[in-house]
Amino acid sequence: MSLNNDSGVCSPWLSSGSDCGDVDTPLTEQSLLLNDGDVENAVPQSHQHILVVGGLGFIGSHTCWELAKAGYNVIIIDNLSNAFNSVYKRLEAMVADHYQKTSGRRPSLNFFKADYRDKQTMTAVLEAYESPLGFALDSVESPIPRRSKIAGVIHFAAHKSVGESIKQPLKYYANNVSGLIDFCSLLGDFGIKAFVFSSSATVYGTVADIKVPLREEYCSQDRTVFVDDDGKQKVQQSGCSGLTNPYGRTKWMCEAILNDLAHADPEWKITALRYFNPIGCDESGLLGEDPRDAATNLIPTILRVITGVQPTLNIYGDDYDTKDGTAVRDYIHVTDLARGHLAALKSRTEKGFKVYNLGTGTGHSVLEVVAAMERVANVKIPTQLVGRRAGDVGMCVAKPSRAQEELGWRTEKSLETCCHDVWRVLELDRVAKQEALANYCEIGDVGHNVACRRVVGDRALGHRETLTTAVLATVSLAVEAITEEVIVTNDLLTKEASVHGAGRWPLYNRGI
Repeated sequence: MSLNNDSGVCSPWLSSGSDCGDVDTPLTEQSLLLNDGDVENAVPQSHQHILVVGGLGFIGSHTCWELAKAGYNVIIIDNLSNAFNSVYKRLEAMVADHYQKTSGRRPSLNFFKADYRDKQTMTAVLEAYESPLGFALDSVESPIPRRSKIAGVIHFAAHKSVGESIKQPLKYYANNVSGLIDFCSLLGDFGIKAFVFSSSATVYGTVADIKVPLREEYCSQDRTVFVDDDGKQKVQQSGCSGLTNPYGRTKWMCEAILNDLAHADPEWKITALRYFNPIGCDESGLLGEDPRDAATNLIPTILRVITGVQPTLNIYGDDYDTKDGTAVRDYIHVTDLARGHLAALKSRTEKGFKVYNLGTGTGHSVLEVVAAMERVANVKIPTQLVGRRAGDVGMCVAKPSRAQEELGWRTEKSLETCCHDVWRVLELDRVAKQEALANYCEIGDVGHNVACRRVVGDRALGHRETLTTAVLATVSLAVEAITEEVIVTNDLLTKEASVHGAGRWPLYNRGI
């Protein structure tokens, strides 16, 4: 069979790395149509594979990077509905660069363009990673259970915009809830029962406004008896109250479904990680937050104001019961968050369903984040006060002690570090665009635009010498097909590159 996207166009199978050979002889990148038998011939031979669905998004890509650095073979599934193939190209370059400088076997990094809800395609992928078990004397009376080389699955494939979920609730229930049910059923058929689910602090609903750090017990899938921080024993019935939007409801429903699954089949080991507010980016500056739809969360919006794309930053409410009246959130560096997934894979030994908060335990207001970004960028950020947004709560801060004690995980990076790392991406984008515009040559017209190919030399990009390999890979985007070309519009040749499709720049490219 072929791997197809929703339009019916065959999608390539992409691979890099070496599972068993020398680190300096990686597999050649391949583009296959995956007819019967093709996948089996292309699959590397290793037992430490992690399947990541939605693996090219903001959190997913950073988690794939941390997995690869830790030596896991990574299988990425993404339908590119809100991500770009260029993220995979950057991951390839970063992994290659890392293992050129590091001793040890370079793991594989494979990408399948597919929707995780496409049962036919996902079955083909999972079959490719099956481990043979031999033969049964009577396959009817004693069927052999399926065994997979995939040691665990991390799920990032949910839609995640609160505002969009209010406008299009059925889209969210179909993808986030129905999709999860079918996907887990398919994984169970293949004997893959180690599952890490990206949940959200939105499941706490209006409970978040109690103005104390949130414990996992405050939103429980089972009746729970615990001693609260005030020293009193409390009983929490299953469920949660005050869910404010369909997105949050889908996350709560998914947790309930996964809890029921683990009760029904004790072979499952399911970890739900409740994220608070991820910001920042990898310290290299080569991975960032670059969705197809403009991100509406705070840091990307601040950067659009800094770069002139948006005139002012809207402050949604200054009448919350917080220290400066603006909403308070627990902002966690995306690298710390990504490493929480590795901790969930490695540190959990008992089976069943378990929930963990991933946050810093410290809240920052909107105005505090704006001030931190102003210090890092050395600019004044214009703001405008507007009314509260539907579905928002005033405060949402984690109590992360369970993850610290049981997973051995804790955050390491500060709000200031988050801002510095994001600013580094912006600066590298600026350098990359200048380099591209200074070194383009025509390779053909595309409508009224000029398709340009970056002439890649041996020289480093100035002050980022240690990142030359990966930076050049980022700049050299137009190398294989029209879908991979840098498109520079005629009226912007002296100002900026307007890059579309797989050739987008890493982050916040508009208006730089």
